[in-house]
Amino acid sequence: MVDKVRHVLGISGGKDSAALAVYMRDKVPEMEYFFTDTGAELPEVYEYLDRLEGELNKPIVRLGLERDFGHLLLQHNGFLPSPSTRWCTREMKIRPFEKWVGTDNAITYVAIRADEDRDGYKSSSPNITPRFPFKEDGIVRADIDRILQHIGWPKYYEWRSRSGCYFCFFQRKSEWIALAERHPELFERAKAFEKSDTGSGKGYTWSQGETLEELIARAADVRQQAAFSGRRIRRKIGWQELFGALEDESDESCLVCSL
Repeated sequence: MVDKVRHVLGISGGKDSAALAVYMRDKVPEMEYFFTDTGAELPEVYEYLDRLEGELNKPIVRLGLERDFGHLLLQHNGFLPSPSTRWCTREMKIRPFEKWVGTDNAITYVAIRADEDRDGYKSSSPNITPRFPFKEDGIVRADIDRILQHIGWPKYYEWRSRSGCYFCFFQRKSEWIALAERHPELFERAKAFEKSDTGSGKGYTWSQGETLEELIARAADVRQQAAFSGRRIRRKIGWQELFGALEDESDESCLVCSL
C-alpha cells in the first residue's frame, strides 16, 4: 500500500505565497494551507489571512510556537537575529512546520517565481519534497496582480516592502520609521529587545549601525535620503519597474517567505 502524500502550502503573509495559494486552489483540491504564527506579525497580516481564507474557501491552519520570541532571545543570550544569523527563521518558522508535518510524506509548494534567482526553503527531512509551481509554469511578477485581482494585496505594502515580523531586520530604515508611525506600540516592543553594552559601547540593534532610538531621532534625514534614492532610480527605470524593485523579495529576504 502506498503511503498517502500530503500537499501543503505555507502562507507567509506576503503577496507571492497568497497568489500561489489562489493559483493552486483548483489544481490541488486536497491542499493544506498553513501559516506559522510567530506572535510577532503585523495586524495587517492577520486581516489578510482572514480575507484569503474567504477566497480559498478553506481554513488556513495556524501553527503556533511553544516558546515566544522573548524566551528564544534569552536562549540565544540576547543576540538578536540578523541577516548573517537567522536563528529566528529556524526556531520560529521551520521547526514548527517540520513538527506539524512529522513523518508524513509531504510535498510543500513554494512561492518562488520564474523571474527570481533563488532556491528558497529546502528541508533536511527526506519525507518533505519542495515544488515550485510558479517556476514550472513561468509565472512572473507581472502575473501576481492578475492572480490576486479579487482579493488584492496585504495593506502593509502601503508602507513596507515585504512580509515578516514587525521587528524584521530586513526592513529598510524608512520602514522602521513607518512602523513607529503606524504601529507605535510594536515599535516600542522592538526597541525593548535591543541591548546595549555599556562596557564595550557595543550592543545588539535591529538597524545596522544604530539603535532604533537613534534612528527615529533622525527620521527627517532618513525620509529625505529615501526620497532621493527613489528619484535616482526613477530616472533610470519606469514606475512599474521601480515598484517591483522596491517591493520585490530577493535571495537575501527571510526564508519564511519561501516555505
